[in-house]
Amino acid sequence: MRILHTSDWHLGQHFFGQTRQAEHQAFVNWLLSVVVEKEVDVVLVAGDVFDTGTPPSYARELYHYCLAELSKLNIQCVVLGGNHDSVAMLNESSGILARLNITVVPGLMTDPMEHVIPLHNRQGEQQAWLCALPYLRPRDLVVSQAGQTQQQKQAQLLDAIQQHYHSIKLLADQQAKSFPIIGTGHLTTLGASVSESVRDLYIGLLDAFPADAFPDFDYLALGHIHRAQRVAGSEVMRYCGSPIPLSFDEAQQQKKVLLVDIEMDLEGVKSVAVIEQDVPEFRHLISLKTSLAELPKQLEAIAKKATEQWPAWLEIRVDSDAYLTDLQPRIEALTADLPIEVLRIRREHQASQQGLVQVEEQQLQELSVEEVFSRRLQLEELEDSQREALILLHKQLLESLVVESDEL
Repeated sequence: MRILHTSDWHLGQHFFGQTRQAEHQAFVNWLLSVVVEKEVDVVLVAGDVFDTGTPPSYARELYHYCLAELSKLNIQCVVLGGNHDSVAMLNESSGILARLNITVVPGLMTDPMEHVIPLHNRQGEQQAWLCALPYLRPRDLVVSQAGQTQQQKQAQLLDAIQQHYHSIKLLADQQAKSFPIIGTGHLTTLGASVSESVRDLYIGLLDAFPADAFPDFDYLALGHIHRAQRVAGSEVMRYCGSPIPLSFDEAQQQKKVLLVDIEMDLEGVKSVAVIEQDVPEFRHLISLKTSLAELPKQLEAIAKKATEQWPAWLEIRVDSDAYLTDLQPRIEALTADLPIEVLRIRREHQASQQGLVQVEEQQLQELSVEEVFSRRLQLEELEDSQREALILLHKQLLESLVVESDEL
């Protein structure tokens, strides 16, 4: 059996005011071709199908188009909800999709057996069991108690997630009949490398879930982290990453989907092999750190790799100590006749010792809240460990406010 592991499509994302519709359409078309070419039996989407709980109509249309085409190819598909997805919205079409051999698990289900799904090859023969666990919302797992410390809340949530994984794995073990058991998850695990477009899950309660707290799956298909990577050095515990870069700091990443081959010999011995399948770069996304003197030559070089259909999207970070009131008009003039769209312009001052003076010289929109806080700390005499702890605490407080607002 061959499983295609993908996640974090973020259909409907708006990127500095730009739609990603064309890129996502190109990815879906490519995905369908890979499914045919590589003779895939099951497509597994490990969460964050959409970028928001209320995606635009084109994103919903593309989602249903992709699933319908997979059904025509006689491909089993399992879609899991992520932290960006709306449980109610994913659930709307799940009944219809079930008739097309597509299982949607939008959130924690009332019946635990709904998380245990048989996986079949294209000939209809069962080859494995899937423990289909989506993003587990803290409010579905734990009840806050008065007087709990932060550490107690963290331990309570970690224990609840671990117990839930093991209980679903036990149900699969009882059904297994020696079939391989595949697990899924949509969360941050310890040691995973994140990017600026990833919202840390369980902030304020649980920073990351320990890799050794998962049950012993034959393969664990993870979503939420946008960089394709192994977890704890394991070949069979993997993030596949997002199919397109979702922030400028992901621009240099090679995006992938993972082809997971699972076999059993006549003696019941299971083997798992993972093949990394590179996703084409549909649009150049570039974070360019440069000077005004070098910028024209660099823009000309970038323009040669872009097209009118796929103009390059740039973040330009200019090294300059001067306050340049005409910086944006200058760059607009340089790119006027090129297949380049500049989405963000930032000034990066060379004199770091100026601290908050730099902040005052920059427009507020150029700095994130985290950057302002970090630069304020530069004025304090702190040890590195103290500085890092304060930055982490500040980040946790901000993210907890975002999570609370999402749950209202």
